[in-house]
Amino acid sequence: MDFSKSVIPAHLLGDRGSNLVVINPGSANVRIGLAQQDAPFSIPHCIARHTTGANQSPKRNVQDQNLNSQVTTAQHVEREKAYDIIASLLKIPFLDEEVVNNSYPRKMGRVDVLSQQNSKKESMLAWTDVFQKSSSSSLASESPSHKHETSESPDLQEGGSTEKPQTSESKYREYICGEEAMRISPTEPYCLRRPIRRGHLNISQHYSTQQVLEDLQAIWDWILVEKLHIPHSERNMYSALIVVPETFDNREIKEILSIVLRDLRFSSAVVHQEGLAAVFGNGLSTACVVNIGAQVTSVICVEVDGVALPHTQITLRFGGEDVSRCLLWTQRHHQTWPPIRTDALAKPIDLLMLNRLKESYCQIYEGEVEAVGVVHSYEDGLPPGSHKTRLTALNVAPMGLFYPTLLVPDVYPPPPRSWFKDYEDMLEDTWHIDFPRRTDISDGLYPGISNPLQMWDNYSYPSNQQKKEDNIGLAEAITKSILSTVALTTGLISAMEERVLHAIPSNEAIDTVEVLQSRTNPSFVAWRGGAILGVIDYGRDAWIHREDWIQNGIHIAGGRKYKDSYYLQAQPMCYINS
Repeated sequence: MDFSKSVIPAHLLGDRGSNLVVINPGSANVRIGLAQQDAPFSIPHCIARHTTGANQSPKRNVQDQNLNSQVTTAQHVEREKAYDIIASLLKIPFLDEEVVNNSYPRKMGRVDVLSQQNSKKESMLAWTDVFQKSSSSSLASESPSHKHETSESPDLQEGGSTEKPQTSESKYREYICGEEAMRISPTEPYCLRRPIRRGHLNISQHYSTQQVLEDLQAIWDWILVEKLHIPHSERNMYSALIVVPETFDNREIKEILSIVLRDLRFSSAVVHQEGLAAVFGNGLSTACVVNIGAQVTSVICVEVDGVALPHTQITLRFGGEDVSRCLLWTQRHHQTWPPIRTDALAKPIDLLMLNRLKESYCQIYEGEVEAVGVVHSYEDGLPPGSHKTRLTALNVAPMGLFYPTLLVPDVYPPPPRSWFKDYEDMLEDTWHIDFPRRTDISDGLYPGISNPLQMWDNYSYPSNQQKKEDNIGLAEAITKSILSTVALTTGLISAMEERVLHAIPSNEAIDTVEVLQSRTNPSFVAWRGGAILGVIDYGRDAWIHREDWIQNGIHIAGGRKYKDSYYLQAQPMCYINS
């Protein structure tokens, strides 16, 4: 039974959750759903837009691919050292030992995919059909200014073909969202964009601020219309609760609020942080929350009264996708991977396949862990192929969470940080501080300024909330807190308990480390916690109304400002504990 159903009466969840949309954005996926739902929609957080030779030269399949890099010689050496350390712990052969003993090539064969069991994890992904017909065009937009906020992406079709239909009315879809966007053939005139990268808005010289924000709006609007069936005309009847990652900076939170209130037209909104939402989602009163995301791992402690402690926050720039890429490297090193061109950075469909293999086969146990699996090839201009092969060393890649040099996360670096500068701290009550006044701005509206948030760029108020990023392993990061986490990789919990305990200094009075099992599905525990927070928040004192945000942003003279999860105090926690 879902934990939320045991603490919130059914009628309350139905009444207050029917018009509350909970949004939990991440680097790889965005989870969106009504608070009354049992589970959110989990959609790959990406969009592929149609391109032509006139607006993109040279052609890029992925918008930010120029940020990626190759593994350097020094990184390769460090990776091999990390492998040998892990091999010693897992009691498996070292790299050099395996090279000497490997006197025969691995046997691999191409098999007919129809002869395999039709399981989701091994089913072949189909290329997305990128064409649409005028007879099945998207719904008419409600206003000329929102013509791009339409349904142009049909539901996933496993049998989609890349061949253009034989009709003169066929045309390319303007954009494609979610998993369909990741399954577009590299030969098609589309460019994939990921608006969030390594826990931050993916703004760089290759991906402008305007493009990032427009893509976020388009993806979320597509989900709201196509999945939740909330048209623009009814959007003002709904409120939004945004569960943001701990990695988000102040300006990023403001931009997200502007998208939700101004562009998506919600009537009101509030922001909570993932750490606190995860605690509520599990019904805990205090915990050290570890969130192993696709591209970022974050650690933060929450006190007994439901207050997150900013100084305990640690961000690690690696996650599940790094484990998937490491899995590919280990298989190629052991010569178990078929002779196909698999590139997780340049071909998103390959990353989808690797993620499935990781979720199916990777686990942490001592000794050699092997399995027979089906690997798929997605070559340019060719139909997908299927290869049955023996996968080995399946317990090595997930150990990279404790020894990150094995993962070489720097090949997929975060976006440049020069764009982020915001002196207003959204995590503290600062309206009582005497800020310098701008004589060209009145107390109400801001003449001559299209975006009222820009006014904060001129205040010389230093924020003391620094987002700390460490280049250390998971055990060392958790040691700075007290562990309470969930994991999807078999064996990760016991490995984490042991290594965290060993990482704690001997002079500390801690002799036991226990990972608590999640009372909610770990893949969306933060989303579920956000739904609980929104339903039981009767006063809604911290909620921001659409008109107030558009006109004033954060208004000092008004005596109120945005407050987030750090200052959510006793009311919800008392309700849960009662």
